[in-house]
Amino acid sequence: MTVAVWDALRREPLRFPFTAWPLRCWAFLLSGTVLGFSLFAVLAVLIVGGVGSSFLGIGLVILLAVAVSGIPVAALERRRLRIVEPERLPSPHGALPGAGIMSRLRTRLRERATWRELGYTLLWAVVFTAAGFGFTALLGMSLILVATPVIVWALSPETVMLIPGRAVSGPVEALGGTAAGLLGLLLAVYAGALLTGAQVSTARFLLSAREEGAQIIELTRSRARLLDAFEAERHRIERDLHDGAQQQLVALSMTLGLAELELRGQDSPAVPLLARAKGEARQALDQLRDLVRDIHPQVLADHGLPAAVAELALRNPIPVTVDLDVPNRLPASVETTAYFTLTEALTNASKHSGAGRISVEGRVRGGVFVLLVTDDGRGGADPAAGAGLQGLADRLAIVKGRLIVSSPPGGPTRLRVEVPCSA
Repeated sequence: MTVAVWDALRREPLRFPFTAWPLRCWAFLLSGTVLGFSLFAVLAVLIVGGVGSSFLGIGLVILLAVAVSGIPVAALERRRLRIVEPERLPSPHGALPGAGIMSRLRTRLRERATWRELGYTLLWAVVFTAAGFGFTALLGMSLILVATPVIVWALSPETVMLIPGRAVSGPVEALGGTAAGLLGLLLAVYAGALLTGAQVSTARFLLSAREEGAQIIELTRSRARLLDAFEAERHRIERDLHDGAQQQLVALSMTLGLAELELRGQDSPAVPLLARAKGEARQALDQLRDLVRDIHPQVLADHGLPAAVAELALRNPIPVTVDLDVPNRLPASVETTAYFTLTEALTNASKHSGAGRISVEGRVRGGVFVLLVTDDGRGGADPAAGAGLQGLADRLAIVKGRLIVSSPPGGPTRLRVEVPCSA
């Protein structure tokens, strides 16, 4: 993708000075010079202060702040580039974990984009700011020379020294300065375009998402498509079981019931067999209904996560206290993932924990749905020891969520589930 200002300069080099591009480039360079000088002053103070006080430990915090300073600076620069670029640069950073400032900081420090942004920040503060000062001097001097006749007329009868050894006393004599100023402005038009294009190219190289970032985005999209396809298949299976096998079992139960009525009062060995077959058909129908409900609970689709979790708690063999604060419906993938994760967590707790009570809490914090499941069992749950907790973690990884387990021997066991609402 070509740089817009360079493309405009290449297409119409003679008409370029009479377009809006020179003013856009000048606004970009002059604002960058002011911001860059401020940035240079702040970084210089932080670096000198951090190195000077490193033995106290405070300096390490200051240097750490310098290391991540490129992140907000790059975010500002991506917005400022819109002055001269029609398309906004995408952020190269991935999603942050839900909680903990240290966890967020470690995530950012591990990303290559953070260090590229720091490199751009240093380039902006030193190289581009110095170039900006030179351009500002050229533009300012050119504007002063263009206005020389007005300045001479205002100061008349005093003489004005345009250049060393060259004094003018009247506006007519100052027209040479105006010609030089116009030539300087023309030079500032093309120099500004070249400097702007150079900074834009550098920003694109250092601040935008790299190829691996694009691959990650496509991988995320394909994973979302797979998740949608999986949910669609789950719906299809649920409909087939509900409309097909379940209805056939209902019809079979009715047929067995009619046969039992026909043989009622007769001394036939088939009567107890029919009663037994009718009971087994009813049991199979109940199991199938439970299976259909577990495949895709209708209450989740109709009424949302709080209602589905309340129903799940009523069916659980261990008493469950539910406290969900979800003011609005969550995205379907978030609700589905949270529901089935909770189903698996309650099943594991009922089978293995020996708990007498389970509590479930859910909140939306900073765009992340956080679910806490706590039981008062014996503890000692290890995600690496079995497939149960590992399966929960794998399910959450599909939607970029995570599972945190705290289960000391003797209990209690706490499961923290985090699902981004953007999933």
